[in-house]
Amino acid sequence: MLKIIFLVLMAGGIPVAIAMAGSALIYIWATGNLPPFVVIHRMVSGIDSFPLLAVPFFILAGNLMNNAGITNRIYNYALALVGWLKGGLGHVNVVGSVVFAGMSGTAIADAAGLGTIEIKAMTEHGYSKEFAVGVTAASATLGPIIPPSLPFVIYGMMANVSVGALFLAGILPGILMAILMMLTVAYFAHKNGWGADIKFEWPRVIKALAETLVVAGWPVLLWVLITKLGFPAQITVFGGLVALFAADKFFKFQAVLPIMTPVLLIGGMTTGIFTPTEGAIAACLWAMVLGFAWYRTLNWKMFVRVCLDTVETTATVLFIVAAASIFGWMLTATGVTSAIASWVLGFTKEAWVFLLLANLLMLFVGCFLEPTAAITILVPILVPICQQLGIDLVHFGLVMVLNLMIGLLHPPMGMVLFVLARVAKLSVERTTVAILPWLFPLLGSLLVITYFPKLVLWLPKMFY
Repeated sequence: MLKIIFLVLMAGGIPVAIAMAGSALIYIWATGNLPPFVVIHRMVSGIDSFPLLAVPFFILAGNLMNNAGITNRIYNYALALVGWLKGGLGHVNVVGSVVFAGMSGTAIADAAGLGTIEIKAMTEHGYSKEFAVGVTAASATLGPIIPPSLPFVIYGMMANVSVGALFLAGILPGILMAILMMLTVAYFAHKNGWGADIKFEWPRVIKALAETLVVAGWPVLLWVLITKLGFPAQITVFGGLVALFAADKFFKFQAVLPIMTPVLLIGGMTTGIFTPTEGAIAACLWAMVLGFAWYRTLNWKMFVRVCLDTVETTATVLFIVAAASIFGWMLTATGVTSAIASWVLGFTKEAWVFLLLANLLMLFVGCFLEPTAAITILVPILVPICQQLGIDLVHFGLVMVLNLMIGLLHPPMGMVLFVLARVAKLSVERTTVAILPWLFPLLGSLLVITYFPKLVLWLPKMFY
């Protein structure tokens, strides 16, 4: 009955969060087994969680970076690094999304922020608008895979899994996805005879490579100084930051400091300096330092607008989480989750078969539900089965989030699809067709991530 009420409300065009909370309330009222106040109590309990404090701060950090002119710096850095390859701006699109993913944590922010610049630049250089939209949509899915990630925070809270481990688990799969996307760009470039978009110049490429080496080498150097040579941790980190800012000022780097955002987050969490929730606050402080003091591209009027946007987005996300919490609790209380688990385990006890079925289910659900709502509904249903089959919950979290990100590219509820259709001024139908070829690298990545869990779990097992 609960499922039928929910589906009827959804079919009537009611927003998914209201449909979930409303179906639970109607079911309780119709059965008379529980007082209606239980709905409010369970919704409040669903968001009364310390890890969820990371949500507004990660949203704020992404909005600050997006409004501080950081996207232009990321684009210029990616252009210098790979713009000289055949199909250059397609590669720039992917590399730019990899970098921006380390700051925003959401696919929609990537598509709306960096995607606007990339689509405009690609069409001006003669690329078809469909190709520009397709590669932008595919690369936007990297946003929640490469840390930080809002879906990982929600999943970690729901499944009782370390958010820090999930963040680390997303790094190698994110790199794999980027490589497959760049290979797809290279295929289209070879097929269509595209050349480079900028001239190869050693000074520009060397400077971009130097920025990459600084980002990779800075945490390694600090680790050696602290763990191997015994330097005091706090003084060493502070001195390293001072040296980093001095190098940025002297060499006029494009994107070293913004790219450091995920490095600081992961480094702080793995060394125990702060929790993921405190790391979200640190990301906000880092964004404010860059926007207000270093680049001076933010002012207080912009800051107030960014905070209001953050409040609006946070309210939407947490309302979905609260509504999904009561709905998920009702599914458990009415025995739906145990019935599904019994049916699946009666059908198969092979982990690989379950993962195949779970992928098909999540790809389907992702086409109709927003990722936050889908995670909060699916976790109580699927996680108990994973535990009985011995599937690592960190690994399954990556599989679930990637499935739901692919769902963002599809009608009828694909938010990235609608954002890019508006940005590129294309119809939803043309945008959908443009995205179809890019499902091959995404589904290929999903296949590898699903059935080669060592790729996902190698980094988390090193640190956790």
